[in-house]
Amino acid sequence: MTLELKGVSKIVEGQVHIHPTDLTLERGTMNVLLGPTLSGKTSLMRLMAGLDRPAAGKVVWEGQDVTGMRVQDRRVAMVYQQFVNYPAMTVFDNIASPLRLMGVDRAEIDRRVRETAEMMRLTPMLERKPLELSGGQQQRCALARALVKNAGLVLLDEPLANLDYKLREELRVEIPRIFEESGAIFVYATTEPEEALLLGGNTATLWQGRVTQFGPTPHVYRQPVDATTARVFSDPPMNFLPVTKAGGQLTFGDGQGVPAATLAGLADGRYLAGFRPNHLEIRQNAPDAIRFEPRLVVTELTGSETFIHLDHHGQRWVGLIHGIHDLPLGRSLPVWLDPRHIYIFDEDGRLVTPAAYAAAA
Repeated sequence: MTLELKGVSKIVEGQVHIHPTDLTLERGTMNVLLGPTLSGKTSLMRLMAGLDRPAAGKVVWEGQDVTGMRVQDRRVAMVYQQFVNYPAMTVFDNIASPLRLMGVDRAEIDRRVRETAEMMRLTPMLERKPLELSGGQQQRCALARALVKNAGLVLLDEPLANLDYKLREELRVEIPRIFEESGAIFVYATTEPEEALLLGGNTATLWQGRVTQFGPTPHVYRQPVDATTARVFSDPPMNFLPVTKAGGQLTFGDGQGVPAATLAGLADGRYLAGFRPNHLEIRQNAPDAIRFEPRLVVTELTGSETFIHLDHHGQRWVGLIHGIHDLPLGRSLPVWLDPRHIYIFDEDGRLVTPAAYAAAA
């Protein structure tokens, strides 16, 4: 069971929403669409589901071209950010509703609803109405209604975005379990890199209607093919600064030079250095750590961590520091960066050298 997108694109009133895209999703895989708002995640899902017809290319399901097939005739289920249940129906009847529309007999409906409710841990709630459930239970009900159809393709469009933190964490843990039990192709859209890492499987990063990279989630995170992918798969986004390699010396945009020990094999030339916010430290974290002195602009306390917003010669950086820190704003703040956490991209943004730690992982 395979879903293939072959040169699929979407154009609305002359504006490109999805650039020509090739993507193959295999049976029994979790596939995350990761990108910021308006990057094309929902548009791509609608093309997969058959809710929209592509401007070009075709959608192939199990070897059959289904590009023009009605969504009702496909084995597809979709759950949206705004989970919808029928408030006048019990949980049992909500889950059973698509099976009744399909004309499934009563005994089979009862069996499948109860199996799905057990998988979703909804068995004690089957006789309740949706408004008697918590937010997380309501979303489970919406998921159950999608899964009971035995769909081969399950599309989840930011399904946890409207839940509070505790409920999100609860369902994030359970979705991989649900996915493994169903055996379907799961496609899960999110704006959050952390969520992609928690879900595992494969990740496709999207930026302005393009899939910039697709592959096993840890690989895409550790070895992004370009600076755009690295920016998408980092929250806050990856920091960048220009760097020149000449002989055994690296010179950063502000004229600061350091030995190129960890990048000795890099050809001389101009590059873009990138590093993630959590790799900046306010104390020296390695013997060969590089010291910078940007100006501290803003701090944000999150309870157990501190975000520091920095101005480094006109470039805005963000650092994520463990612990709560009371730091003076408007002054230079010494920060250190272990060179083994630096990614090197060429001037066009393509990855040249992954971070030493990432390459070794």
